Amino acid sequence: MNDHDHRLNEVARIAAALEKQTGCPARLMIAQWALESEWGAKPVGHANYFGIKKADRHTQCCTVTTHEFVNGKSVVENLEFADYDSLADSCRDYAWLITNGAPYRAAWAKFQQGRNLGALIASVARVYATDPEYARLVEAIANQANVMEAIAHLRQQALGYITA
Repeated sequence: MNDHDHRLNEVARIAAALEKQTGCPARLMIAQWALESEWGAKPVGHANYFGIKKADRHTQCCTVTTHEFVNGKSVVENLEFADYDSLADSCRDYAWLITNGAPYRAAWAKFQQGRNLGALIASVARVYATDPEYARLVEAIANQANVMEAIAHLRQQALGYITA
């Protein structure tokens, strides 16, 4: 198994468990993880795999030079980002942000009613990122066969269809 597949399987395991606990869709979590950290290869700081900016709830942070879209133009900014001790901690905070964070409450409530992943991705993307192509990119990754297969494999294992 190559590093890419190993990282995908690791985040899929965490994402599937968090989906069961919080309802945050594993496909959304994996897609944003992949986009924000180049498939887990380049987290922000020590272990921020989602590009989550620092908020009052964070005890660790780092300052990073990043490219943002402001008024349709790419600009370079130095911003404070949350930092975490591990991939699992980063994923837990991401799941909390999507399911409880004020910027996503309306999108989460609507998702709870209709379970429309595409609509959730579009609503989250409008707030989460400044890149106008962000929603399209997240949805494309969420629908990739390797992402869906990694989640399906874990669910089959949990049901006992596949033994280790």
